Amino acid sequence: TLGTQTDYRDGEAQTDPYSPEYIVHGGSVPEILTLATLTWGRGLPAGQAEMEIIDRIREKRAWEAALPPMDSPSNIAKRLKMMEAMERKEWAYREEEIDKLQKVQMEVFKKLLQRREENRNELNAMRLNDHWQNHQKAKEEKMRKIQHDCALMLRKLIAKRKNWMGKLERRDIIREYNDFGSQTYAPLSRVGFFPDNNSDYYAVKNYYLNTFAGLCELEKSAPPSIFPIKIKAPKPKCIITKTGYIKRSGRLEVVLAQVHQ
Repeated sequence: TLGTQTDYRDGEAQTDPYSPEYIVHGGSVPEILTLATLTWGRGLPAGQAEMEIIDRIREKRAWEAALPPMDSPSNIAKRLKMMEAMERKEWAYREEEIDKLQKVQMEVFKKLLQRREENRNELNAMRLNDHWQNHQKAKEEKMRKIQHDCALMLRKLIAKRKNWMGKLERRDIIREYNDFGSQTYAPLSRVGFFPDNNSDYYAVKNYYLNTFAGLCELEKSAPPSIFPIKIKAPKPKCIITKTGYIKRSGRLEVVLAQVHQ
């Protein structure tokens, strides 16, 4: 009493019967079957090399058709001689193909070697440049050190020449305080003075302003009359009702007064 209905027809569920790609009649060999191995990108579209292969296949088919039958010893000998000649021709053609392939491989190898040589030369140039840069930096650092030592020795010689007799001189305090470039105003770091360490020496430090306890103490010491804030609200220029609404007549009076002024 129950039945089912499928969504597909019986014809859609059936497989296609086998059908060959092509049918060859008896006694005939179509030439196009010799090109069945060629595909797109591998022989198609046909170029010069593919056309040569097609011509060779035609020549071979014509040669096979021209072979004598094997019905007598003379025909057999002639057939063997023709087969040997064809075999020599095939080997010669194969050797020519091998030579062409070897030439192509040699060209590829030359290009690869040339590219490798260029990469190696570029890498060597980069290394030499790095070495040269390092030597230049070392040279500049050495020259800077020599110049620094030269300036130091010159200062020493100038200071020594001032008192070449080696006499002890008393300190002239007045001259030091008159000269703003002296040790009194601008001492040198090599004598043990570093001005950056005491950069906050002249900064104002107030206990009552920088600490919370100081602020509390300052607030206690201040009179209470300075703390209440008295702010007087400005009087409105317009007439305001009890509900805080400004009448239109009041706004007009203000505008007329401004125009009159």
